[in-house]
Amino acid sequence: MQKFPGGQNLVILGQVKDYQAREYYLKSTRDMGWTRNVLEIQIKSQAYERHIVEKKDHNFQTALPIHLAEQADKAMKSVYMLDTLGLTQPVLEAQLEESMVGKIKEVMLELGYGFAFISNQYRIVSPGGTENFIDLLFYNRRLQCLIAVELKTGKFKPEYAGKMNYYLNLLDDFVKEPWENPSIGIILCASKNHVDVEYALRGIDKPVGVSEFTLSRSLPKALRDKLPNAKEIEKEILRQMDKPDETV
Repeated sequence: MQKFPGGQNLVILGQVKDYQAREYYLKSTRDMGWTRNVLEIQIKSQAYERHIVEKKDHNFQTALPIHLAEQADKAMKSVYMLDTLGLTQPVLEAQLEESMVGKIKEVMLELGYGFAFISNQYRIVSPGGTENFIDLLFYNRRLQCLIAVELKTGKFKPEYAGKMNYYLNLLDDFVKEPWENPSIGIILCASKNHVDVEYALRGIDKPVGVSEFTLSRSLPKALRDKLPNAKEIEKEILRQMDKPDETV
């Protein structure tokens, strides 16, 4: 493994037990230039579980070529931590969007490697003359595609999938460059039901993912069960300190 300045290696060795998780944090630190503080925040928020382990709701495997579907799956998280926005629920969608744009640097760190912000309320007009506004539009350099993000501060509703499919059709026909990959949509909701999402995405031909967001460090139960408590973390740090020096 590669060495990093600023004590990031010690943070990873002390707080991360799983070998694959360690590699994830090392690679992310290298790719995104995480400082020690940012790295600690990502570990505490279970970024590895949200990015790699936790079940994700999308139709990428049927809407994208295999190699691109795998990359898109890796680029998406099951839950996005937006606690750095300083908001508390309930919150209006316009307020959430405004806060995300105002702290776009923090949002980009949470989204992951390769994301570039294009615009909020991105205007696109259909051939029929209907004016549409996409909440947030990004470009992902690694996936080489546009990524539309719609913000929903309530529970996921099946009709959101159809609206996103409509937006992606417009982006692919009128915005996407010929050499770019198909546009991808992410619907960001306060909560979701896996079964509802599965049925809503069935038959949708554009690649759409549905993720949750949280405005506090209170994680969904599925992830909370995986999070070590303070005593476990302290015990692991002491155990690592008692061991001979390791090279990573």
